[in-house]
Amino acid sequence: MNNLVNLRVAEICKLLTPAELKSQFPLPEESYANITLWRKEISNILHKKDKRFLAIVGPCSVHDGRSALDYAYRLSELRKKVEDKIYLVMRVYFEKPRTTIGWKGLINDPFMDGSNDIEAGLEIGRSLLLKVVEMGLPVATEFLDPIIPQYIDDLVCWSAIGARTSESQTHRELASGLSMPVGLKNGTDGRLQTAIDAMMACNASHSFVGIDEYGVTSVIRTTGNPDVHVVLRGGRDHPNYDRDSIRDSIALLEKAAMTTSLVIDCSHANSCKRFERQVNVWNDIIDQRLEGNEDIVGAMVESNINEGSQPLPVEKDGKDIKSQLKYGVSITDACLGWDDTEKMILSTYQKF
Repeated sequence: MNNLVNLRVAEICKLLTPAELKSQFPLPEESYANITLWRKEISNILHKKDKRFLAIVGPCSVHDGRSALDYAYRLSELRKKVEDKIYLVMRVYFEKPRTTIGWKGLINDPFMDGSNDIEAGLEIGRSLLLKVVEMGLPVATEFLDPIIPQYIDDLVCWSAIGARTSESQTHRELASGLSMPVGLKNGTDGRLQTAIDAMMACNASHSFVGIDEYGVTSVIRTTGNPDVHVVLRGGRDHPNYDRDSIRDSIALLEKAAMTTSLVIDCSHANSCKRFERQVNVWNDIIDQRLEGNEDIVGAMVESNINEGSQPLPVEKDGKDIKSQLKYGVSITDACLGWDDTEKMILSTYQKF
């Protein structure tokens, strides 16, 4: 009678609840007030009530807390210099979607060794987010697993639903209940309709199965998210940040009676997966903005302390994985280096 379920499950481990994690790593009152303000400011930018340019900048994925905090300090200092014209938000991405297999991110595998100590990943991730927020930086992330937001969503000011998951009913329902603005990426094939359909779904109320803060399986009923918007990231064989593509995207959004506010992803297919081309994409969309296209409200840039990327090493000769890694270099998508990132943003500040 017991051989009908879990036939391919090796182990089930009890996980701490969201309430327990938040109790271990509580949100200070000052940070609570800041996050409330930052979410409102980002919402105002998306609804064109605030004319500042939204810039979501940071590593493709975080794998090392020390370099992430180093980057956060640099970005927080830059934010102070440009905040009257450019609204900087730091990418702090813990979950990485995979086309096939590979490292799934800091929460899933914090030690990068296949041990998949998810509880440690949640503790490391929440602790890191608290430190970034305390530096005065709003945080952006991508939500992939529908349970993870319960553990960290109080610290996030902007979130993304990725190109692989914008078509997923589960993620559309999730986004409809998230407490912050959510960017919905067009599909990996470049089709905008995927994101438009997602916007319609996310605007609506839903009922679905999830967990509450105590880890109890519950029916979650949402009211819909009025702050969802499109993120253009290009398609498999073409970018979509050029003037014609943006004009066509705005027309499709208007036809669907959706907000025409656009955030442009300077990486991925828009840069043809060449990290240095992000500067070209950024400059092009800034030119369009300066020409009067106020529907371009923001951009995303994959940036790290040092440029490029590095493969994830394996343990050898008694050396663990982390000791073999170059400092501040991505282990997922290649990133723009800090010096070029700072130069690009300061140059744009002068243009604005």
